Amino acid sequence: ETLDSLLDVAVQASKLAGEIILGNAGGADVLKSKANSRDLLTLIDPLCEKTIRETVLATFPSHDFLGEEDVPPGKEASAAAISAKLANNPSQYLWIVDPIDGTSNFVHGMPLCMPSVAVAYKGEVVVGVIHDPHRQETFSAVKSRGAYMNGERIRVGEQSTIGDAIVGMGSPPAEESMEMSLAALPVLMPRVRTIRMIGSAALMLAWVANGRLTAYWEYDLSSWDVAAGSILIEEAGGSMTDLENERWNLRTRKICGSNGGRVHHEILEALGEAGVV
Repeated sequence: ETLDSLLDVAVQASKLAGEIILGNAGGADVLKSKANSRDLLTLIDPLCEKTIRETVLATFPSHDFLGEEDVPPGKEASAAAISAKLANNPSQYLWIVDPIDGTSNFVHGMPLCMPSVAVAYKGEVVVGVIHDPHRQETFSAVKSRGAYMNGERIRVGEQSTIGDAIVGMGSPPAEESMEMSLAALPVLMPRVRTIRMIGSAALMLAWVANGRLTAYWEYDLSSWDVAAGSILIEEAGGSMTDLENERWNLRTRKICGSNGGRVHHEILEALGEAGVV
């Protein structure tokens, strides 16, 4: 019963934020750069976060809430924020939210940006919703109940070798992550069918869950980028790990989500060869 109401509120909050994103779909002015000129914030991000927060707290006033816009830029601050929330949370419920995942896309009017909303109970993600307002596709998962898009069950792709895999990755703003992504390309690109950089972790994770992408890896992401997508992929039958093949958790920053099995191992192997560790 609780899981159902958590899911209902997560969907409702995501759709409200999605309407704000659609209402500004032509693009938005940059309010400020966060870590550097590639890491952007608009006036709309905090508005979406406020909308999600208010929707959640109206139903679950005792629940804790971690939104991207509450945290200073940089991976140290982001890692510290999730650790602090996990260490001290009397209600045991934590909402983990990226109000607009894909802010650079949003700024440039690209329809590849959306909210990512997850609920963790005692440190484990139990509900995840990624609502793509541009395509009206709502991806959702509840722990042990499977993953869905608009109410239809979804599953990860069937590719069994890296040569058939379409692999998503990032063009990250931070220096170290950028270097690692560039190092991976010459090793990974010749081995896979093709590589895609879509500019939204939430969307790439959702697309792994329903088989549009075979895998998605990234050198450094925060909990709010990945939490909702992680449960989508696992519930759709895939694997969600760090780059050493340990199962993903809320403190994990290096990620690989895939359809699992051999492809997952081959991607991690290629990344290892490229010196991405």
